Amino acid sequence: MSRVGNKVIKLAEGVSVEVQPENLVVVKGPKGEISQKLCPEMTITVSGTDVKIARPSDSQEHKTLHGTTRALLHNMVEGVTNGFVKGLEIQGTGYRASLKGNVLVIAAGYSHLIEMEIPQGITVEVPTQTEVVVKGIDKQAVGQFAAEIREVRKPEPYLGKGIRYKGEIVRRKEGKKAK
Repeated sequence: MSRVGNKVIKLAEGVSVEVQPENLVVVKGPKGEISQKLCPEMTITVSGTDVKIARPSDSQEHKTLHGTTRALLHNMVEGVTNGFVKGLEIQGTGYRASLKGNVLVIAAGYSHLIEMEIPQGITVEVPTQTEVVVKGIDKQAVGQFAAEIREVRKPEPYLGKGIRYKGEIVRRKEGKKAK
């Protein structure tokens, strides 16, 4: 029995959910509007401020899709209500980030600067040269862009230099020892 799929999604004030044919769900809220095509086999019912998802049978496939559909819809509601934020820290001598219009410029120890185009629907802030904050209403897009930024220079285990998520713990290794 899917425990996640059976939970009711409560809508905050100012948030509306519209289910169009073939389970195209449009969620509108104070932060914006987001739409996604969810599994057509699931039945999505909107009644007042509650949203329920029902599955057609108790097969293993429907049970997994039940929880996934509910989680995706909950993330859409959460995104238009509060939004999602991912913080990144840059550590290393000479490593820094800056914004140039709609481009994030990262100096990460390479012979050239890394320029990353910021996707539409995402905002990036650089409060200090060693901090990057990615914000948006789509959880998947925010996480994907934060992962692409981290991929520029992953934190290495010997000196700890690189780009890491805020609060991420990097296990340090001991270097070579002379005999």
